[in-house]
Amino acid sequence: MARPVPHGRADYPHAREITTRWMDNDAYGHVNNVVYYSYFDTVVNDWLIRQGLLDVEKGAVIGLVVETGCHYFESLTYPETVTAAMRVAHVGNSSVRYEIALFGEGRAMAAAQGHFVHVYVDRATRRPTTLPEAWRRALATLGAEGAAP
Repeated sequence: MARPVPHGRADYPHAREITTRWMDNDAYGHVNNVVYYSYFDTVVNDWLIRQGLLDVEKGAVIGLVVETGCHYFESLTYPETVTAAMRVAHVGNSSVRYEIALFGEGRAMAAAQGHFVHVYVDRATRRPTTLPEAWRRALATLGAEGAAP
């Protein structure tokens, strides 16, 4: 498999800034790879909450991560403000594939890019549930294949 090429910021319809923290750096002086996944989780769940879709305390539908992946191109460091950008690549019956890119401060090309897949389940039974129409409409604004127009 060929190594992917870093994406540009314009490839993603939504972004938010995340400030790195002292504890994000590892012994090698850059943000540890596991922290990148935390940034992925932050940009996606922040968007879902701000759209009024995800209620982490009482909502009937919650997302469970079933797959992740990341390609690293450049180091991120502390102190730095990272732009976490996202799009939706696919919406299934109960699943969504989010694609995320992380851009270092002042950089036009992704320092890292990856994905994760949420399967949305009923909070009580933990069984997959069909995504509500309101979710599909909102996800469509992020370029989602399979979402409602």
